[in-house]
Amino acid sequence: MRKKSDFILRVCLIIGDAAALMLSFAFAYFVRVHVDPRPFTFEAQLEDFTMTVALVLPMMLIIIAALGLYKKSIFLGKARLPERARLMLAAVLSVAALIVYDFFMGEELFPVRIMALLAMVFSFVFLLAERVVVRFVMRQVFKSDYGAKRTIIIGNSRNTEYLADYMATNPEAGYRLVGVVANRRYIPKDLKTKQYSSLKEALAKSRADVVFQTDERSTEYVYKQTVKRHLEYYFVPSETALSSHFGELELIGNTPAVMVKATPLSGGYAAFKRGFDIVFAMVGIVLAAIPMIITWLILKCMDFKEPAIYAGERLTQYNRKFRCYKFRSMKPEYSGMTAEEAFIKMGKPGLIKKYRKGGDYLKDDPRITRFGKFIRRTSIDELPQLFNILKGDISLIGPRALLPGELRDYGDRSLILMVKSGLTGFAQVSGRRDISFEERRALDIYYVRNWSLGLDAAVFFKTIAVVLKGEGAK
Repeated sequence: MRKKSDFILRVCLIIGDAAALMLSFAFAYFVRVHVDPRPFTFEAQLEDFTMTVALVLPMMLIIIAALGLYKKSIFLGKARLPERARLMLAAVLSVAALIVYDFFMGEELFPVRIMALLAMVFSFVFLLAERVVVRFVMRQVFKSDYGAKRTIIIGNSRNTEYLADYMATNPEAGYRLVGVVANRRYIPKDLKTKQYSSLKEALAKSRADVVFQTDERSTEYVYKQTVKRHLEYYFVPSETALSSHFGELELIGNTPAVMVKATPLSGGYAAFKRGFDIVFAMVGIVLAAIPMIITWLILKCMDFKEPAIYAGERLTQYNRKFRCYKFRSMKPEYSGMTAEEAFIKMGKPGLIKKYRKGGDYLKDDPRITRFGKFIRRTSIDELPQLFNILKGDISLIGPRALLPGELRDYGDRSLILMVKSGLTGFAQVSGRRDISFEERRALDIYYVRNWSLGLDAAVFFKTIAVVLKGEGAK
């Protein structure tokens, strides 16, 4: 909950905004048709009107997002005018979007002009009221300490004193101070018991979720420690550093802090990606139902005692372990083993180096059954992972789900686990049978650091091409 609190907040806002907009347009229709006594010529029924609004609703939510109304700094900030002004603009643009749709589709939704005006007013009122409710609920949740991010502040600066005092006296902001690494003169008197002598000690004893650094000493070390532990990192800049443009600037009380992200895939983008994953998984499960049933029956006929679906332990975002579903393609005696363990068991340790050098691939892998080679070549073995996507274990696109310990001696391994693992990914479609294990990990790191919707789209279409060519998973 703590690591996902910002994500959950945005999801609640999106759902709330969608409901508020639908209610506002329905209410505008009801008032004009059933309350206003003036005559009108309007043939559309409430059901048809509501359905049309629902079709345009995604565009309205995109408008709200483009206006920055899903940013935590605006939603929980003390200044209300910026949010209210943006909500008013969102209401106007939402109605404008429906009018444009109405014009091109010939629906004649607004033959009575007062109805459009009513829709604008009600949209603003409903959006504002919905956000007041969400804000109240979230603040009560944070005050109860459920979902508040455990915070460490490090740095000898007056900003340390201010942030520590602000977080201690404003629990509704969503932060709970658990440690301060600073000289005692920069720590408020009633918070001196939270002092630690080093960042290492604070991280070991406090189970933090976020680190704020308020000076410029050892920034690289502090940042690397947060990445290693999958924590959020904020840098509170000096006036000189503040003039540079990097990261995402937020106001914590009255103090500007730059959130330095290990990956662009966060916030609203993560929510959008999760929504796409859910839709894709549900559609994919329906379309792949017959091939999955046939494959399951064939595997059970080949060996009734062995499970047709293998659930191996893998790693995903924040080093979390999950059960990765695949149709069984390996011989039972090697199931659940790493490549190294299997090749040693069969007395062929020399294959380990060849397997890793070939990007985790051997042309004639002795562990795999004949039918297993077919379902791997056609990527049928991967279909059960659609359920992993639906559950939220993995994403459609991301780094390959790794075995625990597979990256033990690999540099920057924590970066790969800053995002969810994927059914397919940048490394998988970039010469999947011709690159080494190290090159694949480097491509995974590139994906994490340089994620974009365009990159995901490119990987998606490249995956389709690879599968159609018969270059299935290895």
